[in-house]
Order: sequence, then C-alpha cells, then structure tokens
Amino acid sequence: MATNVVELRTPQGRESLDQLLESVTITCLEDIHDAAVNLARVAKERGMQIGVCDDISSKEPMVDVDGTILNADIFRWLDDGVRWWEDHRLALHSPLPRACRYESEPFWVNRHGFNTRWRNHYLDEIDLADFERRALCKAAIVVPVHLPFGQISANSFTSVDRQKEDLSQEFAESGTLLALLARRFVAGYVQANRTKRRIPSDCVLSKREVECLRWAAIGKTDKEISMILNRSHATIRYHIHRAGEKLDSVNRAQTIFKAGQLGYLGASD
Repeated sequence: MATNVVELRTPQGRESLDQLLESVTITCLEDIHDAAVNLARVAKERGMQIGVCDDISSKEPMVDVDGTILNADIFRWLDDGVRWWEDHRLALHSPLPRACRYESEPFWVNRHGFNTRWRNHYLDEIDLADFERRALCKAAIVVPVHLPFGQISANSFTSVDRQKEDLSQEFAESGTLLALLARRFVAGYVQANRTKRRIPSDCVLSKREVECLRWAAIGKTDKEISMILNRSHATIRYHIHRAGEKLDSVNRAQTIFKAGQLGYLGASD
C-alpha cells in the first residue's frame, strides 16, 4: 500500500502559538477540563473534531478532576456508531492506533493510504480494507505521542464534514499546530495522572549491564552471552542480576522489560 510523503507548514506567529500552547497546558488535575475545552475549540475553528487517547493499552476513559469523560462531554463523540472511546478493542482492530505503534510523526490517512512526512515501510503493511467501518471515519489526521515508559497515545482530528475524504489541505495548513497542541495536552494529562512509580527514579545501569541485557533481549542465554563477551558465566549472571536489583525487578524478563522502557536497549531492528 503506497505511502505518500507530504510536507507540513510551520505555524506562523510566535506569540499566538505560545498562547495556544499555554491554553492547553496541564500542570495539575484541575487544569484538565479547561485545557480540553480549549483544545476542542482550536480544532473546531479549523473545521475539525478531536479525539484523544492517552494510552492505547488502557481501558480507562480520559476524565477531568470531576470524572467528566473528555471524549464524550467535551470532545462530543456521542452519536451511535462514533462512540469509539467505549470500544476497548479499537487499538487492536483500528488502523489509526495501530499505525501509532510504528510512527511518531503526525500523518493523515484514508482508505487509499497513509500520507506521512517520510516513507514508513511498516505503514505500508497495515491493512486498510473496510477503512471507514474500522476507523469510524472517512479520513483522519493522526498525532502519535510516544511517552516515557513505552506508553503510546493516539490522537485523531476528523473533519466536521463527515463525508470529507481528502484532508491534504487541512494537514498542510494545520497539521503542525494540531500536533503541537495534542502533544502538549497529552503529556500534561499523563503527568498529572501519574501516581504509581513502577521504575526507580534516576536508575543508572553500567555499560556492561546494558551490554548483557541487550543480548538477553534478543534471546541469548547467559552461557551464550558469556561466549560472545568472553566473560565467565557467573560474571554475566552477576551483571544481569545487578541490573535487576537497580530496576527493582522480580525476574529476568521484567529486568529486560524495564530496561527497554527506559531506552537502554535501543531499537529492535
């Protein structure tokens, strides 16, 4: 499936951009409602309706401090057939959040393909058959947000004209601005709601610990790693065990997982 490469325009007017960013900034739970209202307003002024998902792996809806569901009561996804925020399977079967697993820059998409800043071969492989039923729209501007600890946010802007299938002009004119605002909003929302600490703060792994974990992450056993690095079996076990202690892990698999979340293991391809 062909991927078209497009160029976004940079929003003009430094002061106005700063004001817009400030209007969607969240520093505490009490900021969420007004920031969401402002984000919806900016989208509407550009003929768009926004849908926000802070974590495509979560079943919990995004809410403000009073429990108001943002995608329902503020972003107004209420009609039958468009209440996508109620469908917990969406991240698995919709091409929109699925594409956010493989792309970090904004793009727009319809049944004919993905339109991105650069060619992304992963997107070429995503099935867009029956696009409207699976994506619940004819076309969308999508803003992926890749957050700390491997969390992925998928945010979409669709035209208020539900029959519109070509968003090339909207993407060129407003794509950069919408992406900046969505990212600022989501980053603030996630930070304000983060209460659990699953990874120790300021965890620093040694060069040798990282080296051992990188080999372990691709399936090598301690014995195989010892042969690759020309170190004893016991030494390899020690480095991996020591990394697990630093990461507060309960086993080897969790050590690798947490190290990956913190970016110690690099890309997988």
